[in-house]
Amino acid sequence: MVACSPGTKCQHPWIDHVPAAGRPPGVSNRVDSPSGELSCVARSRSPRGGLVELRVCGLWESGFMIEMDDVCVRTGDVTLLAAVSVRARRGDALIVRGRNGAGKSTFLRVLAGVRKPTAGLVRIGGADVAERDVEFRRRVAAMIGLPPMAPDLTLYDHVLLVATSWARAPGTAVATARDVLAELGLSGLSERFPHELSSGQTQLFGLAMTLARPFEVLILDEPEQRLDPEHVESVARVLRARRERGVTLVLATHSSALADGVGGQTVWLGAAA
Repeated sequence: MVACSPGTKCQHPWIDHVPAAGRPPGVSNRVDSPSGELSCVARSRSPRGGLVELRVCGLWESGFMIEMDDVCVRTGDVTLLAAVSVRARRGDALIVRGRNGAGKSTFLRVLAGVRKPTAGLVRIGGADVAERDVEFRRRVAAMIGLPPMAPDLTLYDHVLLVATSWARAPGTAVATARDVLAELGLSGLSERFPHELSSGQTQLFGLAMTLARPFEVLILDEPEQRLDPEHVESVARVLRARRERGVTLVLATHSSALADGVGGQTVWLGAAA
């Protein structure tokens, strides 16, 4: 999606041109006309029709989906994540590598909005990371540890529930659930309960629940855990397909096979102190 240039007519039918003075607080990125009187912004609405936010036409001023500038996390005198700066565009992949304790999971938690940085700036989609923000939750999906699983629901029930909860159009959830299970080779296990799975199958099941909803950014913490080489290769194909659809991936891994299969920019983290 390309931002409208200053002084040109906006070609996007969902765009409202409003006086710059009328923008709500916190909307600072903008495409102004030469006179400075107009800004090109998009209205984002919830499924119930309520106005959620005003957003810049196009991607946003910087063009980056993910921006981290000198982000660090400390607890007292202990550094959990040393200062790191990184950027990624739509369809990019950040492969986060490093030894145990280097801060990989903390890096992911900061991006997912579940851990606030001690210092630095982190933005996704041109907006500050805020876990409770509706638009942020819509944009970002994360699997940092296995998601909750109900003992009396089958695999298909779980994935269908997620797909239904996030469905943008009626009738799409069933197809989404079936497609995701098939992608990960779980169709034959769809009527099993979680406790009937092996540890590797449980890992794939957790990934299936994460993939069953829409997202623009996908954050995963070591999705290769408990998987044999064949399934690591399968997961790499699934994630690469998401990149080709424009999803930005952030992936912490110890697997060179997964990293090579997904491709992208490697972010090496040093040991935290």
